[in-house]
Amino acid sequence: MQLFKDGKHLYSRVTDYIEDARRGDTRAQKAIYDALSGKMFAVCLRYMGDRDSAEDILQDGFVTLFTKLDSFSGDGSFEGWARKIFVNTALMSLRKRDVLKQSEDVQEAVQLSSEEPSPVQSISYKDLLKLISELPPGFRTVFNMYVVEGYSHKEISEALDISESTSRSQLLRARAILQSKIKER
Repeated sequence: MQLFKDGKHLYSRVTDYIEDARRGDTRAQKAIYDALSGKMFAVCLRYMGDRDSAEDILQDGFVTLFTKLDSFSGDGSFEGWARKIFVNTALMSLRKRDVLKQSEDVQEAVQLSSEEPSPVQSISYKDLLKLISELPPGFRTVFNMYVVEGYSHKEISEALDISESTSRSQLLRARAILQSKIKER
């Protein structure tokens, strides 16, 4: 993570910013916000699918981050610790909307999956992110957690309070939809 003060990178002072932010120093909080907001907004946008919702989650995530700053032990990456906060904030919002319960039987999803290789190589990263953002919320959430964040189906099922088979079917359905949309292009 890069933090800036007087235009200089201060990799060795990340802990100083965290300590100052814990004491309520708004300049240190701003430096942390500036260092993380771009990456965390991208995380929020991937989960929420639209800018307005992503901005709300970004704000809520930073409130949670600064509230829970004392729980950061210093072990591991601060950015990784923060990322979990933003993912969990997005997931809580999606759970409240009850969009994660919309699922299909895994057998139906298997029938939708393509047997042909994916034409993902012919699409730009930006276009792929746009297609992912257009997925229904439940599909998009499981896709992000499994493909992007690296969660297992068991971890996804526990985090979202759904069955492992629902997680698998959501992922299969998301992949099938993405493959179909990519072929249309």
